[in-house]
Amino acid sequence: MEVLKVSGRSKPKALAGAIAALVRQQGRAQMQAVGAAAVNQAIKAISIARGYVAPNGIDLVAIPSFSEIEIDGEERTAIRFLVEKR
Repeated sequence: MEVLKVSGRSKPKALAGAIAALVRQQGRAQMQAVGAAAVNQAIKAISIARGYVAPNGIDLVAIPSFSEIEIDGEERTAIRFLVEKR
């Protein structure tokens, strides 16, 4: 499954479109965010995506979890969001 990487500069509407498309095609989407700004953009995108798919009778839920990743040789903690149909 493709993991959407979210940064603090990600545009929530564009990310929401990607989430909605993945949920429609594959039934779920997964995102990864490192840092408070990135997590904020991810949450905004999930909220917007819920509005995009609601007219099709799809209700989205987001399941957050921690993930250890390596960035530039340094261990970091990321927040992963699994977004799927309820």
